Order: sequence, then structure tokens, then C-alpha cells
Amino acid sequence: MKLYSPATVRQIIDKYKFHFQKSLGQNFLIDGNIINKIVDGAGIGREDTVLEIGAGIGTLTRALAEKAGKVVVIELDRKLEPILDETLAGLTNIEICWGNALKLNWDELIREKTDGEYGLGGRPYKIVANLPYYITTPLIMHAMERHYNVSRMVVMIQKEVAERLTAVPGTKDYGALTVAVNFYSLPGLVTYVPKTVFIPQPEVESAVIKLDILTNPPVKVPDENIFFEVVKAAFGQRRKTLANTLSKFSDTVGKAELINLLKEADIDPGRRGETLTLDEFAVVANIIFNAKQAIKI
Repeated sequence: MKLYSPATVRQIIDKYKFHFQKSLGQNFLIDGNIINKIVDGAGIGREDTVLEIGAGIGTLTRALAEKAGKVVVIELDRKLEPILDETLAGLTNIEICWGNALKLNWDELIREKTDGEYGLGGRPYKIVANLPYYITTPLIMHAMERHYNVSRMVVMIQKEVAERLTAVPGTKDYGALTVAVNFYSLPGLVTYVPKTVFIPQPEVESAVIKLDILTNPPVKVPDENIFFEVVKAAFGQRRKTLANTLSKFSDTVGKAELINLLKEADIDPGRRGETLTLDEFAVVANIIFNAKQAIKI
């Protein structure tokens, strides 16, 4: 794997008069050990198509291209084009698409770049990225809520966010994001990453996580919208009990009735939402759903 030393990276940056944009979260990864852990965590082979979000100087992109059959990159900063032309020279299985990842349909993009073999209507692909930290959560949820044809995501994110994604009920890091990610995937930690492996160094510690996307959620809910409304309500006021945080559904089920229904489901209405497991959130959501259906009848 060709790896550029910090000195070489700075030479390339100076050569093209490139200026890092803090607003775009540009921190270039230059450590070969971490790059190998990312690629290994993704389990990439020649049969895989990989979508990378944010190429940086192209170091991770090169490593992906050496393992994958095809690498499609979405990069927002067009000023990186001459740099990537140099650092990715000689690699014929890379295609760079210039644009905002949150405004593109990833399945359609992959289908277009693989002649329909992957993406929409085709085989699932993998996402590997050193994500810009300012849009980490929106990008992860964009991938999951759109139900893109993705089998696995391996991404570099803030350590703080990684701890939220892998948290357990009853802890301070456990929240709505935790529940959502566990609804759509099986999350796991690949490795923690020090600040020193980036140019420039970020202000926060980082981590690499793996998200194996589930074909079906691990819990059965007849209405995902209601499920996530319940989750949002439960964490919106963390200090309040379920009986109080779920009062927003009072037009569907009265407080006294809700308390009785929760007790019947062996869920103490005096508990806080942050203590509920994914299964218990599904139970509560189904209670609300059934109450709505009863009103319609």
C-alpha cells in the first residue's frame, strides 16, 4: 500500500496551494496501520463495490482500490481534484463524483457506476469513510433511513459518537441515536484512533466503527414512524417518566389507560425512557399503534 509521509502530504498540499477548510471537517488520515484496520474491518474483496464519502488526499481511497473491485467516491471539495489526480494516478477502478453526499441518491449512483450490477436493484455494496465529523450523524442516518442497498458501513467518527452508538440502556451515552442505529444495524467498535494520525490534527479523539446493516429490524413494529416518535419523546425529556414523556400521544390514549397498558406489558410507567431496551421501545410503540387503530375502528 502506497502511503504518504506527513512531510510528503505537506509537500503535496503546498504544491497545489491547498487550504484546509474547517467548515468541511477536513482532517486527512495518513497512518497506514489505521487504514489497514479500516479496510480489514470492512472485509473487502475483489467482488465488492465500495462507496467512500470524502476522499481527503486519497490515502484510504488507494487502499480500498487495491482490495475492491470498484471504488466510487463522493467528494464535495473540488479543490482536491488536482491532488487526487496525482495521488490516485494509475488506479483504474476508482470513480470520483463531485457533490454533496446528503443530496445524492447513493443506490442510483452506484447502479450507474457499476452498470446496474450493484446499488438499486442490484447487489449490496459497502460504505467506507473517514466521515467529516460535523455531518457524522446525518450521514449515518441518511444511509439507514433511506434503506440503501448497503451491507456494511465502516466509518471513522468522533469517539464520543462511537460511544453513543455502542452504549447500553441506563448509561449516559445511551440515547435516541443508539436506539435508531441498533434498529437498523449491528454496531461494533473496530478501533480507537489518536489525534496524531491526521493532518491537521482534530480537536477530538476518534474511533472506527462497523455497522452491519440488517435486512429486517430485530424487533417487529407495524409502523416505524410511531416507533421513532416514541423514542424521540422518551429521550426528549430524559428526567421524566414514561407516563409523562408519552403524554404527547394523549389524543390517542389517555394517561390512565396508558399506565395500565404499560403495566400489562410488564413495563413500569415510572421508568425513564433511557432505561428501555430496543425490545421495550417496540412494545411501547405497538401499544400506541394499537390504540390508534382502535380509534379508527
